[in-house]
This record gives sequence, C-alpha cells and structure tokens, in this order.
Amino acid sequence: GNAVVGVDAELMQKIADKLGLILEIKDMAFESLPEALSGKNIDVIAAGFTIEPDREEQMDFTDSYYTARQTVLLRADSPYTSIEEMKGKGLKIGAQTGTTGMISAAPELTEEANIVGYNNGSLAVEALLNGNVDAVIIDNNPANEYKDQHGDAIKLLENQFEDEYYCIAVRKGNSALQEAINQALKELKDEGEFQKIIDEYIK
Repeated sequence: GNAVVGVDAELMQKIADKLGLILEIKDMAFESLPEALSGKNIDVIAAGFTIEPDREEQMDFTDSYYTARQTVLLRADSPYTSIEEMKGKGLKIGAQTGTTGMISAAPELTEEANIVGYNNGSLAVEALLNGNVDAVIIDNNPANEYKDQHGDAIKLLENQFEDEYYCIAVRKGNSALQEAINQALKELKDEGEFQKIIDEYIK
C-alpha cells in the first residue's frame, strides 16, 4: 500500500519512540537525499546509506548499524565470473542513481560514460533483462531478492567488493542528534530489538 516498510523504517520508528519524537517518513529519490538534508527538508537520512569519504564532507554519520556489500547482477548467459574479467571491456553498467553501486562501477569496471543511473533497483534490473545494460551493481540483500524474483534469468557475482557500513546521516555539526541516535541505537542492539528487525526483513 502507501506505507513505507523495511529495516530503516522500523529502526527509525523505534529510535523516535526512544527519543520521544514523532517520526515522519518522506519517500524521496535516493540521489536527492543529501540536498534535502542540507536544505533542512529532512533531519536524517536512513536509507541503507553507506558512509563514504565524499559524503562525510557534507554530513555527519552515526555509528554503523549494518554491514553490506555490493553485488553484480548479470544475465544468465553472461560469460563473466568475476569483476576482474569485466574490467576494460567497455561494459554498460546500471545502478540506482546516487548509490555506491555507481561509485563501484567507475572507474574500476567501466568508463563514466557507460554508467546508467535508474530511479530504483527494479528499473535497473529490468534494463538488464531487456539487454539495455550488461550488468547491474546493487547491495547484496536487494540483489538476492531480485534473484529470487527472476530465477534462472539472472546470476549473481557476490563477494567481489569490500564491506560497506550503513549509517544514519544527520546535518553537518548536529552532534546532539547524532549522539542521541547513537545512544538509542546502542540500547536497541543491547535489548535485542534491532536483531528482531533484521530477522524480520533479512533472511
């Protein structure tokens, strides 16, 4: 329906409850989140958002709450079995706009001009299946969901990239909110509440 659900939504609701705050979730295009944060349209980013040096220049991050890794999706007939084999081939690679999937694609795997951004992962996978791109790079959990959806039509190259750390982002210098969220996160982990959220959504 119209409800936003998932790990981040559930986690932020529990954090808001602990802090005595009312949670309002704004469903926005991923690439628009940093500007929305700096422009005070939102107070936090909680969207499987990875801590990155470039992002740290624009915003502050809480402690990490989840470790993820990028995964490559290929059509089943693709000859590639590793990202090393993909390098220097001029491949067209799709990713969700503004994500670390795009960062992982260039310049390591292909030229910047060969990277195609999509509003969401589903559109990128659809482009892969239609032959519009040669590969898609996306976080490991959604990648496995798409594999479940499309079965033998696609294959995954897993464990090809370094670990990434999901954090909640706050505006630069907002140490009070950053520290409050960190304390709430710690309590939720200590109480086992955070693990319940993970167990519900990530199998």
